[in-house]
Amino acid sequence: MLTGKIRNDIDKLWEKFWTGGITNPLTVIEQISYLMFARMLDMQEDVAERKANRTGKVFDRLFPNTPEGQLLRWKNFRNMSGKELHSHLRHKVYPYFAKLGKQSDNADGLGDEGSALEGLGHIGEYMQDADLEIKNESVLTSAVEMVNDLPLNQSDVKGDIYEYLLSKLTTAGINGQFRTPRHIIDAMIELVAPQPTDVICDPSCGTAGFLARTMEYLNREHSSEAGIFTDEDGNKHYTGDLLEPYREHINRSMFWGFDFDTTMLRVSSMNMMLHGVHGANILYQDSLSKSIKEHYPEQEENFFDVVLANPPFKGSLDESNTNPDVLGLVKTKKTELLFVAHILRSLKLGGRAAVIVPDGVLFGSSKAHQQLRQELLDNNQLEGIVSLPSGVFKPYAGVSTAILIFTKGGSTERVWFYDLQADGYSLDDKRAELKGEGSNDLPDAIGQWHKYRQMVESNLKASSIDTIFGDKTRKAFVVPAADIAANKYDLSINRYKEVVYEEEVYEDPKVILQRLKALEREIMADLDELEGML
Repeated sequence: MLTGKIRNDIDKLWEKFWTGGITNPLTVIEQISYLMFARMLDMQEDVAERKANRTGKVFDRLFPNTPEGQLLRWKNFRNMSGKELHSHLRHKVYPYFAKLGKQSDNADGLGDEGSALEGLGHIGEYMQDADLEIKNESVLTSAVEMVNDLPLNQSDVKGDIYEYLLSKLTTAGINGQFRTPRHIIDAMIELVAPQPTDVICDPSCGTAGFLARTMEYLNREHSSEAGIFTDEDGNKHYTGDLLEPYREHINRSMFWGFDFDTTMLRVSSMNMMLHGVHGANILYQDSLSKSIKEHYPEQEENFFDVVLANPPFKGSLDESNTNPDVLGLVKTKKTELLFVAHILRSLKLGGRAAVIVPDGVLFGSSKAHQQLRQELLDNNQLEGIVSLPSGVFKPYAGVSTAILIFTKGGSTERVWFYDLQADGYSLDDKRAELKGEGSNDLPDAIGQWHKYRQMVESNLKASSIDTIFGDKTRKAFVVPAADIAANKYDLSINRYKEVVYEEEVYEDPKVILQRLKALEREIMADLDELEGML
């Protein structure tokens, strides 16, 4: 959560970009990311210098210790005039990013600069084609001033800063496709409840919303009382101080994201870095391509503890370029089916997933649809389905969707359903936030899910679970897997939800006729009185 001043500063800068001719929000975020990256490199160098001064030891430099090399540092170029600054960034600083990127590709043989890059993860690699697209010198100067004033030294705040920047994508026309609503992401994370020892993946990561919000969730869940503070606006901040024993795992091996859009890779890498994860594995790869077996053979199968995803809904793939092992699970060209199959393969035995799918996955009648659903129920544990209202992804898509919650391995005894009818926002194109009773089912859905899981993990008898969740007229209910199998593995909530209709009670027609006649007599009497007055 940000203070009002920081929000206002970002809003003003956004307006400057807009009036300066840069109207694509993704471009704005990308350009601000480059500047933030430049400043963070300088901050990292400052920390290393101070440590070296205290210890007297030589340290690995990011910037050459020459007049030209030191001029690449943020503190030494940020006060340049607009024209000089523009030329310096375009011809000196950004090309140096490209050099860092090439070094990060082969860090083992780099010497000092390679060692200094270790904490930057893959972001240096994706800065290779960084380009300055801010033509207006006034906009550039304002952007540098704003980035210089941001509290990037506060680990929990800088993630919020980037989240606020990314929130601008919700009003970004076609770019809104990159951004799953954050309250939906948070609910999915709560449903899966990742642990600090898990290895977590989003196979179509976009801006890395699922991964970054998971880090925020872990900070909330693993902060001591001393690690929680409140700012002047009343916002709570969580430092995640109890995560220290897991910090090496978090920084290097916990988070994995795959995408084949280099802009998204840059944005998502920066997002993870600003959320305090310095070595997230944000990687260039089409998760459904057969090339994944060559590039990431270990991660392609039986690797992840948790997968959180909102994979692409539309489109058909070329079979010749699709991972044949995924096609072995489900023979289809539809990406929404292939992604679920890929996620199943990539999970460890006992690994769990929460995945958004279009409703067609739940009830499609094709052989591939039924084959995938049968695989989920018969050879894995399909634990829950949350049916989402059709307006969740408006104004970009009106398609009805659901969240699948499943665990790899075993077999399914019963499936928990939740009929989510309201998510706290209007279901029209405006998506205005709503308040009041009945405006948001998400807290109840999460509460009911945890209640159900506690009952399952306590090994309660099916009859006991049915006592609580057997009423199919309620929002949360369970259906035995045998009933689903008998319905061709149909998973649509409307197949099983029971609707109670209230009988309408009407007056006797004779009574209604008598009332109409009485009314007619009154009208005629009034007309006679009016005629007499004439």
